[in-house]
Amino acid sequence: MTQPGDKPEFAADSGGVDENDPTTPVVRDRRRIDPETGELRTDASEANTEASEVNAETGEVDGGQAQASEAIDAAEKLAAQRLEDLQRLQAEFVNFRRRSERDLGAARQAGVADLCESLIPVLDAIELAREHGELEGGPFQSMAENLEATLGKFGWERFGAPGEEFDPQVHEALMHENDDEASVATIKQVLQPGYRVGERVLRAARVAVVGP
Repeated sequence: MTQPGDKPEFAADSGGVDENDPTTPVVRDRRRIDPETGELRTDASEANTEASEVNAETGEVDGGQAQASEAIDAAEKLAAQRLEDLQRLQAEFVNFRRRSERDLGAARQAGVADLCESLIPVLDAIELAREHGELEGGPFQSMAENLEATLGKFGWERFGAPGEEFDPQVHEALMHENDDEASVATIKQVLQPGYRVGERVLRAARVAVVGP
């Protein structure tokens, strides 16, 4: 019997119903206010659902951060590879430019040398006329001087003079005179001057040598 003032109670099972029987309906108390304490009850299922949602959101955030980190690593590797390729191409270009400049300078020097070599008969005629005094005050003096000055701008020069020490690398001895008092062979007379452009000897100086 229920006495006046007693609070209603909700039994877990009613009338001896077997809760293990799948056909037995289950009644769940979903009141948010606890009838005994009058306090707001926390629904375990809602709490579990909210926890699951929070975990899902946290997992999505963690997964997004992992993907972003992987994307950054891939971008850094690609940037490093592109930088290495750029540096290699730059080095190859610098080497190519140096080779081109060197080859261009060599080709230019070879062209000047070939031109001067073809002018050797003219230069010999000018030198011979100068030795005989035929250019002094003549109409061809300025022309000869201008020609030699122009060739000199491209590295051409005449060499070989009496008194110089004989050098078989640049001199060709056509005559030799013995001198027991001489310690080294020297040039006594220049029969034909030598010509060179830079380090290239176009023709060795043909000379008469005196020495031991």
